[in-house]
Amino acid sequence: MISSLLTLLAAYLLLLVGIYFYQPHLLFLPEIPSRQLERTPQAIGLAYEDVRLTASDGTELHGWWLAHPEPAGNVLFFHGNAGNISHRLHTLRLFHELGYQSLIIDYRGYGKSGGKPSEAGLYADAEAAWRYLRETRRLQPGEIVISGRSLGAAVALYLAHRHPPRALILESPFTSLPDLAAAHYRWLPARWLTRYAFDNRQRIPQLDAPLLIVHSEEDEITPAQQARTLYALAPEPKQQLVLQGGHNDARLGDEQTYTDGLRAFLARH
Repeated sequence: MISSLLTLLAAYLLLLVGIYFYQPHLLFLPEIPSRQLERTPQAIGLAYEDVRLTASDGTELHGWWLAHPEPAGNVLFFHGNAGNISHRLHTLRLFHELGYQSLIIDYRGYGKSGGKPSEAGLYADAEAAWRYLRETRRLQPGEIVISGRSLGAAVALYLAHRHPPRALILESPFTSLPDLAAAHYRWLPARWLTRYAFDNRQRIPQLDAPLLIVHSEEDEITPAQQARTLYALAPEPKQQLVLQGGHNDARLGDEQTYTDGLRAFLARH
């Protein structure tokens, strides 16, 4: 009996060690569904420019700039933890239809960007995108809306916390990565194991921009309660947009509510 218990304990401890050191591969998923760029905005009838950026640590980044003939504003968009910019064409088309120019980048280690992803690295990538809009496109902060989805919501909030934009849109945000891990892996000491913070709970009370939080009560990945917690902590002006559906399909299955909600928020701010 003791021998069996010791074997189980050893296996459990080995699992914890494996999770701790393998964690970057569990969080950052540039190969799912593929690191290759599958299509460009041209495939949906949108003109675009390839953008090459250099982060403060020298990492080379790739993105797209989509101009608009009569822009109502500009959006800097940060995607989630899987795939690359070519898997976000629906989002780029929506911003264009709303009258917005947009910049989307691949984080380091994603798509055509160099380097390896990390929390500090993603923040540096966001800063590089902001510098591009300010220095190359000559945009003022009041002309830029920052938007992020899932993990990208944490990147977007980090940037908005440092550089107040015209407005901030957070889709499917979580309070922090340790909170998210604890919600999913109750049988593990998840908070202790988590190597990354992505602490939205700490940053959102200091936000100095109009905020829209988009989430679904049926989200199976980022619990709706965490989005509600962030909303409660955020200062005014703020709005919530509640959708129907799962983490990856709510904005598609409930497209009219999503589109109307974004349009109304952007028109108001």
